[in-house]
Amino acid sequence: MAFGARILKTGLAVTLALYLSALLNFTSPVGAAIAAIFAMQPSIYRSWRYFLDQIQTSTMGAVLALLGGMLLSNEPIAVGLVCILVIMISMKMNRADTIGLTLVTVISVMEASGQWEFALTRFLLTLTGIIAAFIINIAVFPPQPRKQYIQQIEIVFGSLSLLLRTAVSHEMKESVFRDEKNALEGSIRSLADKYALFEEEQKQLRRAKYSQTRQMVVYKNLLASLQKGFEVLEAVERHYFQAERTELTDELFDRHLEQLIKYHETILLKFEDKLKPGATDIAPLGEDNDRFLQAAINGYDAGKNGQLRLSVVAAAIYDYGYQLERLDKVADQINRLTGDEKE
Repeated sequence: MAFGARILKTGLAVTLALYLSALLNFTSPVGAAIAAIFAMQPSIYRSWRYFLDQIQTSTMGAVLALLGGMLLSNEPIAVGLVCILVIMISMKMNRADTIGLTLVTVISVMEASGQWEFALTRFLLTLTGIIAAFIINIAVFPPQPRKQYIQQIEIVFGSLSLLLRTAVSHEMKESVFRDEKNALEGSIRSLADKYALFEEEQKQLRRAKYSQTRQMVVYKNLLASLQKGFEVLEAVERHYFQAERTELTDELFDRHLEQLIKYHETILLKFEDKLKPGATDIAPLGEDNDRFLQAAINGYDAGKNGQLRLSVVAAAIYDYGYQLERLDKVADQINRLTGDEKE
């Protein structure tokens, strides 16, 4: 089981929430600890947004619970009805991610049958837990999603290149290949979640800087290239080995995949500024990619089984190459703009 920064920060947030509750003389600090667990978010922006959203829904929930306790007592059916009402209002407010903690507040307040002092205490406990989580999230290993994104891109590409190099040659054990492919799929999904987080933050900025917009274009193309490479793996696994092939066909597909992987690797080195000045002038892939697809079409033999399956694989490989061309152009533009800014 992996031990990460978020696990550590959650434990520290709970500890801080309990200490703050003791310092403020709250009789039942458990509510603050629960709030701290819910409030730990993957970015500072989300922590701040969660803080604001939770204040709104918790206030609304505490008020409704207070009224429900005074008018309907704390019978189980009354608690259930108030919970339903709170969920409906929270969904209407587009605050679905705060429902869990808000319901904890509602149930706790209704337990006291409408005592406003208890309702206020529960609200302050929730606020204490959220503040504790926010402080820990900023002070201890503050999230650096952009740096982590680039590092994860490199790791995911390493796994992708290994699987693509052995996909057609079929050298890797099937069980190992399947496990590695599943792990790769999870990593790409994690990257997509991080990109969604960047996009969400970008939309909240009224006037995003040009450099930030440019960065988003880079992240989007880096992710799309990995996704296209994974689609090649999917196509090979589903279709390639179900078709009749010759050694020349295997050589054609394997050779072009090797070329695409090297091209992808060179582009990533461009982004990291690790290449010598003259080494960045790599040959364009467009013509080679077109020749590969044309060769695959010319090799189509209606007399052999599964030839259309080979066409599906060839199309996926061609699409991967096309995406790499777009990524290469973005890399050139970034390097050019960076050079101009330095001058």
